[in-house]
Amino acid sequence: MDSYTVATDGACSGNPGPTGWAWVGEDGQWAAGSLPQGTNNIGELLALLNALRDHRDVANLTVQADSKYVIDTYSSWMDAHARRGWKTSTGSRTKNVDILEQLIAERDARRAHGLPDVVLEHVRGHAGHRLNSWADERAVRAASHGAKGTQGRWSSLDGQAPIDVDVDPPRSAQDKPRAR
Repeated sequence: MDSYTVATDGACSGNPGPTGWAWVGEDGQWAAGSLPQGTNNIGELLALLNALRDHRDVANLTVQADSKYVIDTYSSWMDAHARRGWKTSTGSRTKNVDILEQLIAERDARRAHGLPDVVLEHVRGHAGHRLNSWADERAVRAASHGAKGTQGRWSSLDGQAPIDVDVDPPRSAQDKPRAR
């Protein structure tokens, strides 16, 4: 595949608490996973990591995320943290180093294979962006599995049915109007 777009999202029931992550592609392919315990940032980072892993063969990969934390981490912070020995700019220990090291490895593998860097696009969460809404639905569903103590991964790449991304997610997962 030459070019492909996926949306990613993470979810956490409490923070920390049961955690889910998901990516949903423009063609309805998807993957999601759960952890019995994690944070929203862990869910967001795992969504990106799994999107990168699952699309290693895509030359021009665009990842849409509603998390500025994930975009900033991938774009600049993780390299700076690594250069400082996994310390933040204030000198405290960097969180989620294990995931950041895997993200760096995925990025570096793309570069070693002559592929362009992934393009990260910020989308506004809970604002009617259909792919992001589907990624949110899958991440929230995965977090509910985490709440039952399940650590797992589910994917249309492994036999689950793809999503019809031409329709909105189920009403229970649709974006809620904001209070004014």
